[in-house]
Amino acid sequence: MLAQAPDQRSVKAARALTSLRTWSELGCTDSLVFGRCQGSGKQPYQVTVDLTGPAYRCTCPSRKFPCKHGLALLLLWVEHGEAVGEAAAAADFAGEWAADRVRRTAAERAKEGGSGAGPGRSEVADPEARARRQAEREATMSAGLDELELWLGDLVRQGLAGARRQPYAFWDEMASRLVDSQMPGLAERVREISGRIVGRRDWADVLLTEVGRWQLAVHAWRARHDLGPDLLADLRVFLGWHRRGDEVAGFPRLADQWIVAGVRQDELERIVSQRTWLYGETTRRWVLLLDFAAAGGTLRTAQTVGSVVDDALTVYPGADPPRAALSEQHEVVGTGALPAATSVAATVDQLSAWLAANPWRERLPVALTDVVALADQGRWWLQDPAGDRLPLSRLVEPWMLLALTGGEPATVVAEWEAGFLHPLAVAPNVPGALAVRTADPVPL
Repeated sequence: MLAQAPDQRSVKAARALTSLRTWSELGCTDSLVFGRCQGSGKQPYQVTVDLTGPAYRCTCPSRKFPCKHGLALLLLWVEHGEAVGEAAAAADFAGEWAADRVRRTAAERAKEGGSGAGPGRSEVADPEARARRQAEREATMSAGLDELELWLGDLVRQGLAGARRQPYAFWDEMASRLVDSQMPGLAERVREISGRIVGRRDWADVLLTEVGRWQLAVHAWRARHDLGPDLLADLRVFLGWHRRGDEVAGFPRLADQWIVAGVRQDELERIVSQRTWLYGETTRRWVLLLDFAAAGGTLRTAQTVGSVVDDALTVYPGADPPRAALSEQHEVVGTGALPAATSVAATVDQLSAWLAANPWRERLPVALTDVVALADQGRWWLQDPAGDRLPLSRLVEPWMLLALTGGEPATVVAEWEAGFLHPLAVAPNVPGALAVRTADPVPL
């Protein structure tokens, strides 16, 4: 992609424009990436990239081709694919430009005596062209994973203790190669591990577990033609191969009244991500809604914990609990209690089953009944009447949880992450109480 830049100054200028605060109407289809970039003028520039060319269009006055805005758009698409949402159709300005290119190409071919593409028909709609692009991407990814496996072999032979002492640049270099191999999800995990193993006693466990996931992804990719559709979908998510908009439109729907059981937000590199866990009152299934926005921006999914949403969700392929998306017709129909909670032992069994089906999952929902927060062995735990317990993350301050429960047994919804719990919502065991009291996401 960067090889398309007219010079290095354009690359530097493009990287300075990759803040999401500068962009609006970002999106992509199978063949187009598009968005509006706010420049020095009153009206933002309309930026479109046709991936089949590649071809570029920007309304800025630059004489460089591609300009810095087109390069910045591609950088956002590659490095922050989730923020450049998959669209069922291109924005008006992008679609009109693409259609005009098709018409001009057809006219030129007609003058030359060739058959050309008819009006409204693009090469991207050609199944053979799509299959060829997919084969090229798979070949690129395979080469990148072969390189990763060699790198992992060197890492293990030299010893994990040596890996811990490596500078950030050591991990960033491998992450950049994975981005070049069109695997931004895996690249981000490689880049993040250097910060995760700093200053913690269990760094060896964390690093070995993560390296094991990477190696497992290498082997799974080589056997991808033998994997079931759900496991292959989960592998694609782990590697960072995002779904096209036309694929999402064909996913199955699941109707129910969904309890908003918990919400958690994270911020990374000026991008806010929100995970909303829903539980079906009839289907008794958990699903996950993902939402992204620039820091300070508005998230599309802003439901109150404890509310009930009536909707036929779009469910993505993958093992339970799957990712889902609200339809335009969703409706909040009231409030309800937290989902059916279980003991710690039953929760551990459920977590084990989920991880066996998708070993790359990092975060899963849990609902624990009659648990109390207590301190022991230098950390805080949630313990049930049987004496079984699960540890709270060391990032969690227990004081809000204790204040909401008064130290008494309560139902707690939490997000399980890497063996530890992050409480999201609390329902004290008060007879007749239906309201859900949510914990502040900052202290908890």
